[in-house]
Amino acid sequence: MTSSVLDELQRRGLIAQTTDEEALRAHLAAGPVTYYCGFDPTAPSLHVGHLVQVMVLRALQRAGHRPVVLVGGATGLIGDPRPTAERQLNDRSTVAGWVDSIRRQLAPFLDRPAEQEGVSAPVYVDNLTWTEPLSAIDFLRDLGKHFRVGRMLAKEAVSARLNSEAGISYTEFSYQILQAHDFLQLFRRNGVTLQTGGSDQWGNLTAGIDLVRRVEGAAVHALSTQLVTKSDGQKFGKSEGGTVWLDPALTSPYAFFQFWLNADDADALTWLPQFSERPAEEVAALVAESTERPASRAAQRALAEELTSLVHGPEELRQAEAAGRALFGREDLTALGADTLGAALREAGSVTVDGETPTVAALLQRTGLVSSLSEARRTVKEGGAYLNNERVTDADAVPGDDAWLPGGWLVLRRGKRSIAGVQRVSAGG
Repeated sequence: MTSSVLDELQRRGLIAQTTDEEALRAHLAAGPVTYYCGFDPTAPSLHVGHLVQVMVLRALQRAGHRPVVLVGGATGLIGDPRPTAERQLNDRSTVAGWVDSIRRQLAPFLDRPAEQEGVSAPVYVDNLTWTEPLSAIDFLRDLGKHFRVGRMLAKEAVSARLNSEAGISYTEFSYQILQAHDFLQLFRRNGVTLQTGGSDQWGNLTAGIDLVRRVEGAAVHALSTQLVTKSDGQKFGKSEGGTVWLDPALTSPYAFFQFWLNADDADALTWLPQFSERPAEEVAALVAESTERPASRAAQRALAEELTSLVHGPEELRQAEAAGRALFGREDLTALGADTLGAALREAGSVTVDGETPTVAALLQRTGLVSSLSEARRTVKEGGAYLNNERVTDADAVPGDDAWLPGGWLVLRRGKRSIAGVQRVSAGG
C-alpha cells in the first residue's frame, strides 16, 4: 500500500488542507484506510461542482482504500449554513426522494471501478439511520457537552451570518454537531479514519476529528479540496442556462459536453488536471498544446470527452459529439435522435411555431439570427443562410413538410457559427 495518492492529489491541485500531512501519509501507507465523503440532498441531482469530491473518492479507491459514501438524509433536513441567508427547509418526503436519486447517481462512479481486482467496493450510508433515533436529551448530554460555543462561533459561515442582517438560527448553528456525529458513528460502525470534503467544510471536518478524539481517544484525519472557481469570478458550474447538473433530465448530455468544450482557456488549463484521470504525462502534454496553440482547444475537448463519458457514458458522448458536427454541416442531421437534436437546439436557442409555417426570412428574424426581414433577404442573397445545412436561395420560401426533422425541428444557420432551432408544435401546445 502506498501513500502516493496524496502526491497525485497535490499534483492535480485538489488538496487545500490536511490535518497533519506527515501523519496522514503514514496512515495511508499502513492502509488500507476506510474514508468517507458526505453529500447533502439539497436538490434532486448533484452538479458539476460535486465532481471534485468524486475525483478524490475515486483516486483514493484506485490506491486501494475503502470508500464510504454518505448521503445525508438527516443533515439534508437541516442544511449547512450558507454565508448569506437561511436555507429553505424541505419536507421529509422530498429529502428522502433526493437521497435515493443522489445515491443512484453516485453509484456508477465507484461501483464500476470496484469490479476491477484489488479495488474496494463502496459502502453507502444515510445519516438519518443514527440521527433520527437520537433524542434531544441524548443530543445535548452525549454530544453537545463536547462542543465549545466559542469555537463554533469562529466557523467562517457562522461568523458571516452572525454579522449579517439575516443572523443564524439554532437549527443551522447546530449543523456542525450533526456532521461531527457522523464521523464518530462511521468510526464506530465502519472503521472510518479519514473524511474528505470541500475547503468550505473545514470547520465541520475538524469538529468531527475533535469529537472522535474526545469520545474515543482516537486520532483520525481530514483532507479538504480546493474550491474550484472560474477565472472571470463567476460561480463554477453555472452556464447561461443555469446550473450544470449531472442528471441528464436537468442538463442534457449535449449541454454538459458544451459546458466543458466552451470553457475559457485559463479555466480549462486549471480544470484539466483537477478533473482528468489521464496519466500526468498526458495531462502535461495537453496543457502544453493548449498553451502553445489555444485555438486547438485541446484541454477543453479532453475535458468534454472524458467527463461526458464518465458521467453519461460512451454512447451519450458519441451523440453529443455527433450533434455538434451535424449542427455545423459536418454530419447528417437526420442521423440524430429527436432527444439529442432537441437538446442541442434548445441549448443553441430556439423558437416554436404553431399553425402556418413562416417563410425562411421570417424564421431567420424570429430566431434572432438577423434583426430584420431586409437583413434576412440580404443574408440569403449573399449565400449565408442555411436550412438543415442546405444553403437557402429563396428568402420567401416556406419549409415543406419533408424539411422537418425528428421531433418537429428545423435547423437554421447564419454563416459558419450562428445556429438556431425552430420547433413545430400542434395547436394548443
